Amino acid sequence: MNTRDDQPQASSGSLAAPVLKALAVHLGVAMMLFVSFSSAPEFEPAKPIVQATLVQLNSKSPATTQTNQSIAGEAQKTAAPQHEAEELKQEQQKQEEAAAQAREERAAEAAAAAEAAKEQKQAKAQEQAKEQKEAEAEKAAAAAEARKADAAKKLAAEEAAKKKAADEAAKKQAAAEAAKKKAADEAKKKAAADAAKKAEADKAAQQRRDAEEAKARALAELLADETQYQQAQADQIGDEVAASFDDLIRRYVSEQWRRPPTARNGMVVEVVVSMLPTGQITDAVVARSSGDAGFDQSAVQAVRNVGRIPEMQQLSRDNPATFDRMYRKRTLRFKPEDLSF
Repeated sequence: MNTRDDQPQASSGSLAAPVLKALAVHLGVAMMLFVSFSSAPEFEPAKPIVQATLVQLNSKSPATTQTNQSIAGEAQKTAAPQHEAEELKQEQQKQEEAAAQAREERAAEAAAAAEAAKEQKQAKAQEQAKEQKEAEAEKAAAAAEARKADAAKKLAAEEAAKKKAADEAAKKQAAAEAAKKKAADEAKKKAAADAAKKAEADKAAQQRRDAEEAKARALAELLADETQYQQAQADQIGDEVAASFDDLIRRYVSEQWRRPPTARNGMVVEVVVSMLPTGQITDAVVARSSGDAGFDQSAVQAVRNVGRIPEMQQLSRDNPATFDRMYRKRTLRFKPEDLSF
């Protein structure tokens, strides 16, 4: 792109051509005038108006000589005005030619000046067009820079928005991870608490089972010599009464007992039966296991299926002490081949 400093040099270069053309035109006109002057025709000398024929006489008298001189003088006087007129005419012609030449020179100068003005105007127009083009180029460049700046600004805004969205997503993810970790920790704490509660409950249940087993063992030891115990009871209430109630209980339970396939001879399970004075069975607990869980469970289930022994209500009403001592809690021995007390 040309700068402002190059414009004066271009303008002076554009003005040099018209000046050279004007000089060439002037030089051509001068040469044409010189050629016209050199080729101009020569005029013949003016002839006297009075024509006279001189006759030479042999006589040399003074009169004849005087007459010849007078004739020659008249001829010269007559030729002088004619010559002056011709010179005046030539002078006028020269002046007219000079005037014409001057007019031609002025016309050539005017044409050269017009041409120079035209060329200068064209140069000025070209310069203005060039300046306008440069201005338009600068404007276009500025517009391009502005668009580029807007695009960069828009890109920066988009990048900022993306970064903000990514930061928010990261924050949300971090919050979700924190919430998830907190929930997991709480779940672990709750699971640990539940496990601790369950362990305590299991421990308490085991302690209750141990206590019941200990109690059952104590009761079994107390009733180890069943023959003597039943004999002692028979002495108090009579052999017939004891035998009748034992047979009654044995009959009710036998009707509900379903021996499992795993039952084998030699197995024995002791079940403690709890009853109310109404004959309602409230509980059945294994006091001593046979070693087979299925066999033990069948015995417990048989007692529970009985539900109630109505005849016990009469015993508890007639002899409540005997009921409390013998049948409020009663141990039954289950064997695969028989059911006994």
